[in-house]
Amino acid sequence: MVKLTMVARVTDGLPLAEGLDDGRDQKDADFYKQQAKLLFKNLSKGQHEASRMSIETGPYFFHYIIEGRVCYLTMCDRSYPKKLAFQYLEDLKNEFERVNGSQIETAARPYAFIKFDTFIQKTKKLYLDTRTQRNLAKLNDELYEVHQIMTRNVQEVLGVGEKLDQVTEMSTRLTSDTRMYADKAKDLNRQFTIYGQLRLIYGMHKPFGFQALIRKYAPVAIVIGVVLMLFWLKNKIW
Repeated sequence: MVKLTMVARVTDGLPLAEGLDDGRDQKDADFYKQQAKLLFKNLSKGQHEASRMSIETGPYFFHYIIEGRVCYLTMCDRSYPKKLAFQYLEDLKNEFERVNGSQIETAARPYAFIKFDTFIQKTKKLYLDTRTQRNLAKLNDELYEVHQIMTRNVQEVLGVGEKLDQVTEMSTRLTSDTRMYADKAKDLNRQFTIYGQLRLIYGMHKPFGFQALIRKYAPVAIVIGVVLMLFWLKNKIW
């Protein structure tokens, strides 16, 4: 049985339309709706391996297709035939493109096409009973195969996105730290330059060995330290 249906723009994860079950499992619906939004967020970052995928989540499966920068997603019971789920999404895709195709890129607010829920509910009823002659014919349609569609676990999919976010955040922070240390190294160089000029002015011609070494190698040591830290963080995360 189809439990949840959502349509979102892939480029930014903006929800465009939605269709829910009758509300008896509203608590669960809210939880899985949040998971669906996280999936859209990952897709908007380019973290998708295929235009069609099935994702295990608790007692359900998310199924989605991506076409024309739009993701059509549904959540069904595990027992619901995968082939019917994807044909259901194909029907939604065809109608959504026909009615709203020219407005998808310009939509600026969430659920801009909320009226599409009427078509979602009507189409969902057609796929409710898997034993109807219409649906049996679809199940026996050899031209529409779903065996090659990848199946993954929701924690695996969302976990990859979280790790990539962590790497991005750490890289940004380390880049900022590198710049800060580089600025400090420049300040240190400037101080030693002034110190050297004062020594020359007051006739102290003999170089101060320790300060000279610091002045020469401190910036290099800082950069090497930051690079080593990046490698360590990368290995720790992955």
